[in-house]
Amino acid sequence: MEVCTIEPKSGTALQLNKGQSLKVICPHGEQVADMTAYNATDFKECLSNGKTFDYEETLRLTVGNMLFSNLSNPMLDIIEDTCGIHDFLLAPCCENTMKHFYNIVQDHPSCLDNLYIALKKYEVEKWAIPTAFNIFMNVELDNDRSIKVRPPKAKAGDYIIFKAKMDLIIGLTACSAKDSNGNSFKAIEYQILD
Repeated sequence: MEVCTIEPKSGTALQLNKGQSLKVICPHGEQVADMTAYNATDFKECLSNGKTFDYEETLRLTVGNMLFSNLSNPMLDIIEDTCGIHDFLLAPCCENTMKHFYNIVQDHPSCLDNLYIALKKYEVEKWAIPTAFNIFMNVELDNDRSIKVRPPKAKAGDYIIFKAKMDLIIGLTACSAKDSNGNSFKAIEYQILD
């Protein structure tokens, strides 16, 4: 399949069949992509950071790690990863995130809204969007136990490839939060590989 582009501060949804792979590319460097996943035949089953941390026994997920569902089933296997730094702690940015961190009170795109808009065609409700796997996001846990969002370390052309372990519906964004993206907004690319 051809390489598709997600424009800055927007999102998309796609179907990924069992055995297919999804390649997510950072074409210009320093851009986060929020990704969530649902069982294509039962939308009550979705990506779970808690189950993933439990079974993988790490907060730093990369090649050799699996992403699990809220029903403890493997959803996605990370098979290639040129960046190696991603986040699965923080929720998708939303209207309240923009108010809290950036004092933005007027309309501003957010990953939660962009995921909701993209997933609407599959009748996914906004409340059913879980914590996203934040591809290329650089989150550090400091010695004082605080969480710090740092600029992404992804360079132009870095990518990650996930192999589907079940039929999935994927939501994917080019993140809209300034701090997550080194204070700029860029496109994300993706490709479905058979």
